[in-house]
Amino acid sequence: MSGWDQGQLFFSDPIAQGEEGDVAVDPVLAQKQFFDFLRNFRDNNAYTYRDQLRRHYNLGKYYIEVDLDDLTAFSETLASLLHTKPTDFFPLFEKAATQAADLVTSPRDNNAEVEDIHVTVISQANSTPIRRLGSTNVSRLVKVQGIVISASALKVKGQKLTIQCRNCRNTKQLNVRPGFSFAQLPRTCDRVPLEDEEKCPIDPYTILPDKSKCVDQQTIKIQELPEAVPTGETPRHLLLATERYLTNRVVPGTRCTIIGIYTTFRPQSRGKNSAPIQQPYIRVMGITLEGSGSGRNDTSFSPEEEEELLAMSRHDDIYDRITRSIAPSIWGGENIKKAVACLLFGGASKRLPDGMNLRGDINVLLLGDPGTAKSQLLKFSEKVAPISVYTSGKGSSAAGLTASVVREASSREFYLEGGAMVLADGGVVCIDEFDKMRETDRVAIHEAMEQQTISIAKAGITTTLNSRTSVLAAANSAFGRWDDTKTTDENIEFQSAILSRFDLIFLLKDEHNETRDETLAKFVMNVHLHAAEASVVEGEIKIDQLKRYINYCRQKCGPRLSQAAAEKLKNHFVSIRADTRQREIEDQKRSPIPITIRQLEAIVRISESLAKMQLQAFATEDHVDEALRLFKVSTLTAASNGTAGNDRNTGDLDALNTIETTLKRRFPVGSRVSESRIVNDFVRQKFEEGLIRKVINVMLRRGELEHQMQRRVLYRVK
Repeated sequence: MSGWDQGQLFFSDPIAQGEEGDVAVDPVLAQKQFFDFLRNFRDNNAYTYRDQLRRHYNLGKYYIEVDLDDLTAFSETLASLLHTKPTDFFPLFEKAATQAADLVTSPRDNNAEVEDIHVTVISQANSTPIRRLGSTNVSRLVKVQGIVISASALKVKGQKLTIQCRNCRNTKQLNVRPGFSFAQLPRTCDRVPLEDEEKCPIDPYTILPDKSKCVDQQTIKIQELPEAVPTGETPRHLLLATERYLTNRVVPGTRCTIIGIYTTFRPQSRGKNSAPIQQPYIRVMGITLEGSGSGRNDTSFSPEEEEELLAMSRHDDIYDRITRSIAPSIWGGENIKKAVACLLFGGASKRLPDGMNLRGDINVLLLGDPGTAKSQLLKFSEKVAPISVYTSGKGSSAAGLTASVVREASSREFYLEGGAMVLADGGVVCIDEFDKMRETDRVAIHEAMEQQTISIAKAGITTTLNSRTSVLAAANSAFGRWDDTKTTDENIEFQSAILSRFDLIFLLKDEHNETRDETLAKFVMNVHLHAAEASVVEGEIKIDQLKRYINYCRQKCGPRLSQAAAEKLKNHFVSIRADTRQREIEDQKRSPIPITIRQLEAIVRISESLAKMQLQAFATEDHVDEALRLFKVSTLTAASNGTAGNDRNTGDLDALNTIETTLKRRFPVGSRVSESRIVNDFVRQKFEEGLIRKVINVMLRRGELEHQMQRRVLYRVK
C-alpha cells in the first residue's frame, strides 16, 4: 500500500490487462517498467545500471549508458516501443532514470534535489546505410555508421524557458523540444486583466535567461564511409544534433557509430516563395567511437575466420603469395609490388614515455615514365586497403588534402571540415600526378607525412587533427620522361624535404628491350583476351580474402625488432651513410635524395611490416635483410642514378656561377620574365643552353624561382 501516498492515480482497465504489450502502452506503467529495469536488472549477480547510476552521480556525471540488448532481454515490448516511438518513450525513460538516481543516491548533502539524468544508448544490432534512410525511418530509432567531416562549436540551447510579460510581469514556463526545434513565444498574454486595466499588447513576452534551463548542443556532419560508397557515386552526408553529455565527443576524421531518432526540420528559407522542404537529420541518443590507430574499423572476426587467417600466416611462402596477389594484371615490378605490400600492412607505431609518437605507416613514391602502370598500382591499393582515399594531384589543394575552415550559412560561425588525409586516418592515401601539385600544396602535407598530425590555425580555430595514414604517390620526372643524359637532380623536381619523408622511392623507366617488349606484349594480350575469366587476373589470394588478412594483421599484430636484427641494421646503416658520403665527395655535389636518420627508421618499419605479414611478434635478421634489399633497389638506386660519368670541370663550375650571379643581378625579386627570353639572352652571350637550364632548375629547387603561366614565365621569389 506504499504507492497510495505518492499522488498518483491508479485505475483498472479490464480490457487492456491481457498482455504485456497493452500494459506498456500506458505512459505511467511504461515509466514504472523502465524504473524496474534500471533498478533490478542484473548481470552476473551485479546490478549493472543501479551501480552505474550511483558511480556516475557521485562523480558529477548525470548520465547513464544503456545497452538496448539488455532492455530487450528484460522486456521485448519496451525495446520495441523505444524503437518505434522513441520521441514518446525516451522522456519516460529519462524520468524513470531520474527516479532511480533519487533512490540510489539518497540521502544527499543538504537535501539537494536530484539532477535530471541523461539516458544514452548503445546497441549491437546491424547498422543501416546512410543512403537507405528514407521516409519509412522517420520518427524511428536508427543506427548508422559514418566518418565525421565537420563539428560545430558548442552552443547553448534553452530546454525550459521562463518568459515574462513586459506589461503585467506575468511569468510562465515554456518547454522546448530537443533537436533543431525551437519554441514559439505566445503572441498574446494569457492573464485576464481586471476591469480598470488595459489589455496587454501583442507580442508582450520576453525571455528571462537567468531563470531558464539550458543545455549544451553541437551540430555534427558525417559522411558515408569511403569503402561503403558505390563506384561512381557521391558520398552522402547527414546532419546530427547532439546534446548534453554527447557533445564534444568527436572531431573531424573520427569514425563512429550513431544511434538516434531519424527526424526532420525545416531549414531557414532564403526566399519568400521557397518550397516548404523538410531536411532530415538524426537526434543522437548514443555515440560509439571506433578504435584508434591503424586499421581502426575494428572488424570482428569469427573463430572460423581467425583460424583460416592464422593458417595463412603459417605458410612459408606467404610473403611471395601476397606479392603475387598485388595487382596480378600488371606484369613485372616484383620489387614495387613487395613495397606496396609492405605499405598495406604497415609497421608498428610506438608511443615513447615522454609522449612522443613514432609513426609506423610507410610512404612510397613511384617516379618515372608514363605508361609504367603507376596509376593502376594506386587504384589496386585503394581497392584492397581497409581504409583508403584516392585523389589526383592536379585536382587537390592544400585544404582538400588536410583540412579547411568553412563558415556555416545559418549561424555565420566557422567550423572545421577534414580533408582526404584526415578522412583516411588509419588507412592509405593514394595521390596520383604528385608532380602536378603546386609547391605550396605539397608543403602542406609535410607535417601529415612525418608527425601524422595536421595543425590548423585559421579564423580563430587552433587545433590538431590526426592523420595516421600511409601515402602512396605517383609522379613523372621533370621532363615528362626520364632523361638519362641528365643527372637525377635534374630529373627530379621535388625538394629534399619531401623526398626524405618517403621510405621507398622507385624509378620506373620504360626501357627498350626486344625480349622484354615481346614478353610484355604477350602478357597484355592474354589479359585482354581472357578479361572475363577471373582465374587469369586473380592472384593466389583473392582480393576479399587479402583485404580481410590485411585488416586482421593490422589489428592483431604489432611486431618489434629483435636485438640481433637491431645490431645488424645499425651496422648496415653506418656503411650506407659512408658509401653515400664517398659518392658525394667523388661527384662534388650533394645527393638529390638525402640518406638521413629517417631512412633508418624507414628500414625498421619495413622490417616490422614483413614480420606482420607472418603474424610474428619480432622482426628477425631475415626480415632486416629483405628490408635492406628493398631499400637498396629503390631509394639507393634512385639516389645514385645518373651520377656515373658526370664530370664537372672547373670551367663548367665557373660558368654556372657566372650565369647565376648575372641572372640574380638582372632579375630582381618580385619580377616576372619569360624563360625563353632568359635562355636566348644568355645564349647570345656565348653560354651553353644546357648550363643555363641547369642554373634555372637549381634555383627552382631552392625556391628562389617559381614557374607561372603554364611554366612559360619565371617569377623571382627571393
